[in-house]
Amino acid sequence: MDIQEYFARISYNESHKDADLQTLTLIFQHHIWAIPFENLSMHCGETIKLDLQSIYNKIVRKKRGGWCMETNYLLFWALQELGYDVCILGGESYEPAEKAYKAGINHILLKVVIKGNSYIADAGFGGPYQTWQPLMLISGKDQPQIPGIFRFTEDNGTWYFEKVKRKHYIPEPSVPLTDTPELGSIRKIYMFTLEPRDINDFQELNTYLQVTPDNLLQKKSICTLQTTEGLYALVGWTFTEMKYKYTEDLDLVQFTTLTDEEVEKTLKDKFNIVLENKLVPINVRSLPPNIVDMIQF
Repeated sequence: MDIQEYFARISYNESHKDADLQTLTLIFQHHIWAIPFENLSMHCGETIKLDLQSIYNKIVRKKRGGWCMETNYLLFWALQELGYDVCILGGESYEPAEKAYKAGINHILLKVVIKGNSYIADAGFGGPYQTWQPLMLISGKDQPQIPGIFRFTEDNGTWYFEKVKRKHYIPEPSVPLTDTPELGSIRKIYMFTLEPRDINDFQELNTYLQVTPDNLLQKKSICTLQTTEGLYALVGWTFTEMKYKYTEDLDLVQFTTLTDEEVEKTLKDKFNIVLENKLVPINVRSLPPNIVDMIQF
């Protein structure tokens, strides 16, 4: 594993001699623009292994993406190589349908300390709730970014992460969203503590998600990628392009239904992914078909 090879994968060619916030932000942005959040392996008959060499080979050398445990663990390795004070944390994602946080950690995120200040760097949530730069770990402060306004609140050692949702404009003949949020409504994303974690704390979760049929990642083939304007998402046969018009407090959302052949072409053209094995797209219709309230891990 070579940090220069990782830099080439994310098209990063800036200086990295200083482990400062500016360098962290640039690396983070290149990471999310190059590496998709995706669970395609489990819909291609591939096993997802949670060791660093396997993740490195998959994402860096095979130019794939991964879910949070893969993408954030790769970022953790890279930041350690660069001399950052970084540790792994565990989060519990919010389930809108149940109006509750899931019991037990099911999301991995990173805490980075720079000059005594703590930042959350989470490159593995994907979709419209993916931050575009690290967030300062401070309670009750709005932190605006192009994707939206993010906020942490702390209560007795538990931190809650949320985003202010924007309006969506969906031009015809695109398929309407099933749940269009009201302006200013809050989307709870996950909660976490500052207890340091090890990657082995997530091995059971990694196995569980691959063998248990009753979870969203089994019921939907997902691939999302941040762009310089918004994001791309492929859920089953539905391709979504979202453009952030943040100065107007509006997101432009366009849906397209693809054929099986178009799915493969879209993965190559939009996500730079060429799969070794045949993808079997899936999108269970009883679940929300859009990406706006899709829970991701």
